Amino acid sequence: MSVFSIILFTIIGYLLGAISFAVIIARSQGVDIFKEGSGNPGATNVKRILGKKWGHAVFTLDALKGFTATVLPLMVYGDDRLAIIGLIAAILGHSFSVFLRFRGGKGVATTIGGLLALMCPVVLIGLVVWLIIFYTKKIVALASIFFAVSLPISAYFIYDTEEPRFYLSAVLALFIVVRHRSNLIRMFSGNENKF
Repeated sequence: MSVFSIILFTIIGYLLGAISFAVIIARSQGVDIFKEGSGNPGATNVKRILGKKWGHAVFTLDALKGFTATVLPLMVYGDDRLAIIGLIAAILGHSFSVFLRFRGGKGVATTIGGLLALMCPVVLIGLVVWLIIFYTKKIVALASIFFAVSLPISAYFIYDTEEPRFYLSAVLALFIVVRHRSNLIRMFSGNENKF
């Protein structure tokens, strides 16, 4: 793993992540996503404002960003560490996009896409957890938080705790929970939107 390859896949991952499909799709429909709903440029807000078709499109495209940023270094070098770097860069790009004055989404879909390439069993368990919580409580943010927390728990039982993938799952869980802090505040005050 050379310095050049680290820099290369960090830049590629970040720029891929920084493309905001929520903003692009919303603008194509005449909507400023920052001024509607929760104001978050993510799949959930797009779905709430523009409907299922566009919300699912944003989710899929955001997931593809994470998947692509992770798979490219695996294809070129076969190196899990570079794949992790690419995924983290994509999530940071998505959440703090240079094209949106360092604003962005919560990073859940991008995380899912990358982890499908890198830690498929862990993300599949997480998706089951997400579905159970969502269909029980009808709150996307709560389901996403439970999804995040499930990642390191599943990774603990599936991978060696010394593996980079285990530490990645823990870092991503913390990041997703922190990105949902405003949702947590609304949940505790009883003001969080339900689907």
